[in-house]
Amino acid sequence: MPQNPLETRIKAIQKKLAVSLTGTYDMETCNALEKVLGLLVSDLSLPDKKKNIQKGLGFTGRDIDGIFGVNTTTRIELFLDEKVPPLPKGASMVISKSSLQLVLESEISSKSMYNSKYKFPIWPHGASGVTIGIGYDMGYSTNAQFEKDWRALLGDAKFNKLKPAVGLHGERARAALTSSVKSVEIPYDDALQVFYATSVPVYARSTAKAYPGVELLPPDAQGALLSLVYNRGASLEGPRRSEMKKIAVWVKVKNLSKIGAEIRAMKRLWAGDPKMKGLLTRRDREAALVENARYFLKPDEYIFA
Repeated sequence: MPQNPLETRIKAIQKKLAVSLTGTYDMETCNALEKVLGLLVSDLSLPDKKKNIQKGLGFTGRDIDGIFGVNTTTRIELFLDEKVPPLPKGASMVISKSSLQLVLESEISSKSMYNSKYKFPIWPHGASGVTIGIGYDMGYSTNAQFEKDWRALLGDAKFNKLKPAVGLHGERARAALTSSVKSVEIPYDDALQVFYATSVPVYARSTAKAYPGVELLPPDAQGALLSLVYNRGASLEGPRRSEMKKIAVWVKVKNLSKIGAEIRAMKRLWAGDPKMKGLLTRRDREAALVENARYFLKPDEYIFA
């Protein structure tokens, strides 16, 4: 019988894993697979170790059979292949759901926290505008965009109360946060609607423009950079944004460790300020997402934005 073509594929996998090129799924190869899948390197027997790997690859039920044939090999190849799904027309990025959850948790923590702290307009500080919903900064919106995003959801009365604060930021925004503006309640479901339907795709486009090539990074890394831009904006100019500018260089060469390091380095801007503890944690979480990002995600673990 001629050589089994599957051996060639297994050797290609082993080359990527930097293990011996035996052409079989031996213990060394399976240990390496457990490691790259983020699983604990187990002391299971080889057949049980293979089933453990299949679980890590997303197999369920009867498909967890320990048979490493063309089906499992294909899934391993997809996991190790440094490619992301092609973007549909109109989308800018492929982001993981876990990274999007990071944005939500960083902005409002939880639904209960939103209802107790963020359901009414606030002025965060500094150059911010009056902010509503899930980090929606009215100061950096236009009248036309604000109307498109919110009028139908809020109704005319609420919308008209908020409209005077559109386009104002800094001290002008603080002055615009009148009792009338502060009285407008933004229901959580409306905030979530605008977040997913408007904010995420808009910030994805801004992130892709600031960081050409970002759409080729693993979805966790893409989402971490979207979180960064959602929080800090897309400008790369000025001494306070030197790390953000350096990130653009590392995105082009897909150097995840350098991107993560630059995200951590910008913590210098808020170090020592007890009010910024949450922001420092956010930078650490973004950096960790980038540093541990992988290309293979199951279809229900990522979205196009």
